[in-house]
Amino acid sequence: MTEQASTLYAKLLGETAQIGWQELQPFFARGQLLWVGEALDLVEVAQAVAEDAGAKVAAWLQAGQVAKVDEARAQDYLQRDPDLWAVVVSPWVLIQERSAGASLH
Repeated sequence: MTEQASTLYAKLLGETAQIGWQELQPFFARGQLLWVGEALDLVEVAQAVAEDAGAKVAAWLQAGQVAKVDEARAQDYLQRDPDLWAVVVSPWVLIQERSAGASLH
């Protein structure tokens, strides 16, 4: 990882925060939420989006590890109100559900 990349990673890590579904609903309504699977590092995905690493992001999308939040997932989050972590890479808000006690990668 280059110094510039590690600086961006650190910046994004510092901007990552726990958030509830209620606060995320306006972003869902605008189609700006990206779900990140638990197996991935949320900040690494955010960094790839910020750096416009199209091939890497496309591979995650193809594998179903990253996806736009759909109606079914939104309904699930509304009913369960799980622990979510989010980071903004404009215009996107990337979110990831964390199981109890899990920390950022």
